[in-house]
Parts: sequence; C-alpha cells; structure tokens
Amino acid sequence: MKTTRRGYQEDDNKFFSLDKINVLKKAQEDVQYLLDRGYKIKPIIELVGGHHQLSLRQRMALQRSTATNLQYEKRSSKELSINEIKNGCLHVDGFNLIITLEVALSKSLLILGSDGVLRDLAGLRGTYFIIDKTDIALNLICQTLKKCYVTEVKFYLDAPVSNSGKLKLKIIEHLQKLNIPFEVLIVKNPDVILSKLERVVTGDSVILDECKSWFNLSKKIVDDYIKDAWIINFNNTIDIDVT
Repeated sequence: MKTTRRGYQEDDNKFFSLDKINVLKKAQEDVQYLLDRGYKIKPIIELVGGHHQLSLRQRMALQRSTATNLQYEKRSSKELSINEIKNGCLHVDGFNLIITLEVALSKSLLILGSDGVLRDLAGLRGTYFIIDKTDIALNLICQTLKKCYVTEVKFYLDAPVSNSGKLKLKIIEHLQKLNIPFEVLIVKNPDVILSKLERVVTGDSVILDECKSWFNLSKKIVDDYIKDAWIINFNNTIDIDVT
C-alpha cells in the first residue's frame, strides 16, 4: 500500500506559518467576540475572513476551532475523566476518530480548539478510502482502550460514506483482540444517534453540544503516542514539524 498523507495540502505550510498564526489569533478573537454576542458563524467567518484576507483553508480552521464561551463551558462540564470511562460502554464516532488519527500520523495539520478538541481539515465530504495509516490508527485506539480499562465499545459509521463496509471489517479485526463486548454499526446518520447518548467519543461540535457526556479519546491518543503530530492553536504553537 502506497504512503498517503491524509488531509495534507502543500499550501498549509504557507497558510499556517508562524506569521500567519498571529493573524489567525487576531481573527479568532474577532470571531469569538461576535459569536458571544449571538451572531451566526457563517456570516462571521465571511466578514472576519474578508477583513483579514484569509484563505478558504484558514477560514475553515477558524470555523472548526471556535465556539462561544458558553459552549466551551457546557462541553467542559460534560467531559469524562479516564477513571469515569471504565464504568460503561463508549460510543465512538468512527470516521471522526479514525480520520483525526490518520491525519495526525500523516503529520498533516490539526487544529486544537479552545475546548481541547483536535479537529482536522481533511474535508473528505462523503468519500473515504483505507490508507497505510488506518491499521496504525486502529492499533493505537485498541491500545488506549485497553490501557483505560474500557469494558465495552460501539463504533458508529456513516452508511453514505464510501468504503464504510471495508472500514467496518478493519475495525472488527482489531477489536476482536481486546476480548471485550463490541459492535460496529453502519447507520444512516450517526450524529443523530450519538447526540442523544452519554460516553461519546467525537470531535464533532454539534454532537459535543448535544450529547450527555463525552471523552476526549483522540487527544489522549495523540498526546500519548503521536508526539510528532502537527498541532496548532491560535494562542500557542504546539508543534510545527512538517517534515
């Protein structure tokens, strides 16, 4: 299988250089200010993006990583600790978690939001294919589930996304090694299901706002195992190794 850098674009080196991060920090302050006063995100991004002359990629990063202070507080209040995830089934937004880790393993850009959640800019939009990083990502997921003494897990995959069936088989292959109860479900709209559950694993902002509780599994895996991930937030540069 050929080497693939999930979510990588050459222009990212230019759009997210140190000087551009300073611009994006100011832009995020503007976005945050308007969000906290009730303005809608899309017109805010258009206004602020135009003012700061941001590219579409930079605007996507701002939109994906910024929410209201009220949303941050609500998400923080529902976040589970490692000790708390031992007590029941974890419900995993499968594509969301796996793609985030594939991007991290590819040394492609990840944005760290003020809610502590990692988000990618892969923008696959319903298309997915297994790459050389997929098995590595699944191995890391299983290692972490075992390390955290998770007793049961369910993965939810989007039925409309291409190759969801192939990914399901891959996930099953890895989860069988854990010797815990598991399910891998292909459903029409995982977001609707996950939004009503507790003990959810996702980086999707809508689900984080609606679910009963959540665990930041992608951040833990990246922190523990992917030390060379390219992670940026607009308050601090964590790592800009893009080799």
